[in-house]
Amino acid sequence: MPLIDGLTTIWDKLMSAQPDPPPLLVLLTAVVAVAVVATRLPWRISRNAVTIAHEGGHALAALLTGRKLRGIRLHSDTSGLTLSVGRPTGPGMILTLLAGYVAPSLIGLAGAWLLTGNRITLLLWLAVALLLAMLVRIRNVFGVLSLLVTGGVVLAVSWYASPQVQAAFAWTSVWFLLFGGVRPVWELQQLRSRGRMPESDADQLARLTPFPPLFWVGVFLLVSLAALAAGALLLAGPILTDWGLTG
Repeated sequence: MPLIDGLTTIWDKLMSAQPDPPPLLVLLTAVVAVAVVATRLPWRISRNAVTIAHEGGHALAALLTGRKLRGIRLHSDTSGLTLSVGRPTGPGMILTLLAGYVAPSLIGLAGAWLLTGNRITLLLWLAVALLLAMLVRIRNVFGVLSLLVTGGVVLAVSWYASPQVQAAFAWTSVWFLLFGGVRPVWELQQLRSRGRMPESDADQLARLTPFPPLFWVGVFLLVSLAALAAGALLLAGPILTDWGLTG
């Protein structure tokens, strides 16, 4: 049947593994990601992707802990807001607040794990699916446009681009999330030290727990650095193999 044949073709495309990437591609995509995160204007433009992951982390944690998600807003200054309803204290609220700053790094780590099996198409389509799921919860025009543009780019690459372009895009994106998950934590503490973020996630967590805001900033940083280290080891597999450092 044509429908079954079409679904089978899509499934095979989704689950197929691409060849191992050249070690040079892995290295160059890491360099590009570092350059984007470390450079002011590229970071200012690309940071919105980190904000999407951040707010998505809040939203997912809220739903998983039984809170009612009221909506997500993404702003042109790369800030965002996720509103949920439920108990103002307790584990659900704590996990919801905790999830934001660690989400980009953990998503990057999950992406790195998929790339170790060269599941590039699966990675890209999962990204599109998550963006679509998030889209229905967006409550402002800029947020809708941000998700449509981001999802459209990922979908176009996954469907029309050559395998080489898909690989470069996927590796760069995952490296970017791993490195990009660290910088917002640093920026958070800088703003807090100037008294410019009194309602940050860390400060809200401090009011709900016995631990001070700096402790939670440290937790954010520790998780982000651990995810970066683990993800880098996973992504660097082709380089280590090329250098004869793996069995």
